[in-house]
Parts: sequence; structure tokens; C-alpha cells
Amino acid sequence: MQGQREGYSNDLIDEHEPKDIPQHIGYIVDGNRRWAKKHGLPTYEGHLAGYNAIQDVAKATFDAGVPYMSAYIFSTENWKRSEEEVGKLMGLVLKMFTADLHIFVDNNIRVKVLGSREGVDEQILREIDHAEEVTQDNTAGTLGLCFNYGGQLEIADAVRAAATAGEDMSSITPSTLEHYLYAPDMPPVDVIVRSGGDQRISNFMLWRAAYSELVFLDNAWPDMTKEDVSSIIDTYSKRSRRFGK
Repeated sequence: MQGQREGYSNDLIDEHEPKDIPQHIGYIVDGNRRWAKKHGLPTYEGHLAGYNAIQDVAKATFDAGVPYMSAYIFSTENWKRSEEEVGKLMGLVLKMFTADLHIFVDNNIRVKVLGSREGVDEQILREIDHAEEVTQDNTAGTLGLCFNYGGQLEIADAVRAAATAGEDMSSITPSTLEHYLYAPDMPPVDVIVRSGGDQRISNFMLWRAAYSELVFLDNAWPDMTKEDVSSIIDTYSKRSRRFGK
């Protein structure tokens, strides 16, 4: 990495000491458009570079021993962007689940998609279902892709699903409701990482973020490397998590 980034520790890590490895790292993918502007490139090139970075970060995250990773790739608010930009983003999503699906298969990565299906093109929905099916037995790590996702909507959808399932809403508990979240087998997020310089969580994983550690990076998402992943884990291992105790 070039210099120290916000949220990182300068303390040296003894590589012989066991590290506290997070079970779930959630990445807020941010800075693609600013990266493109900085390099004098069209916006799409920033999104393409960010798309490629997801694959690299996922491999590095799972290689480090983290069993779950989530990435915020398209929010419910992102539909407000220009028709051209949204169209190209949908093209990248389709590419991920068709031409590049073999990357997840070859690397033994299980894919789960978290988000609303409402308003999503039927072809994309079919490819999502196919990708989840063909990777369901993979064991190197689970990649949760937050697509057409909003944290508040996830909770609202969970409440509706619980009511539809006949749950007694007058006595519902958090442990009951979590079974109705998107991809309920995805555990709480131990550490949320946001690239791009902003310091907010932007409606990401609101339920699973109740006790998340937060790491904010100045570098744009396309600049993320495996060294960044290692530094994030080092930083996390030095945090004291008390869960309100």
C-alpha cells in the first residue's frame, strides 16, 4: 500500500502470533466513478475496474481464512443514476453470472445474492438462480453479493415474510426475524470496510451491522489489493469487541 490509510494501525503485527480472523467482512464498494475521473477515463471503465477488484478481493479474503464476504455492488437507490450508466452496470452483473461464473466455480466460491427481486430483469434473475445453484456446494468461502439491496428494505421484507409465514407478530423476537432476512445463513458482519473516503454505511447490512467494527479507506475500490485485505484483518485483530459488556 502507499502510505497509511484511515482506520489502519501502525503497530507491527507478529506474524507468528495467531490473529483474530473475522468470520464476515462486508465491503461497501465505493469510488469507482471518482477513480475513472482521476484517470481521465469514462465512468464505465471505473465500474469495470471495480468489477475486477471484487474478484481479487474475494480471493484474498477467502485465502486469509475469512469464511464469509459480502460486497455492496448495487443499491436500491442506484436505479436513480442515468439510464446509460444503469444499463452498463446491469451488463456487468449479467457478465458476472454468465461469462465469468467459472471464476467462482474454479475457485470453489459459493455465491449468494442478497436483495429485492422487484424490478430486476428476468434474465438476470434466472442467471442469479443458476449461479447460486451451481456454486451451492462450494466450500472455499461464501460471497454475498448485495444487488438491488437496501438495509431498511431487507428488514421490511423480513417482517412481511414473517407475517406471511404465519408468525405471531405480537411476540416476534430478533432471533425469529433474522430467519427471514435475505440469505439468512449469512452471519453478522464483524467488520464493515468502506473504500472511497466517505465515512458512512449507506443503508448497508443494517441488521447484521449491529456490532460491526468499521474501517474507512481513502483509496478507491478499484485500487484495493490483497495487501489491503491483510491490513484490514490486522486492524480488526487489534480491536476489542465488547458487545455492550
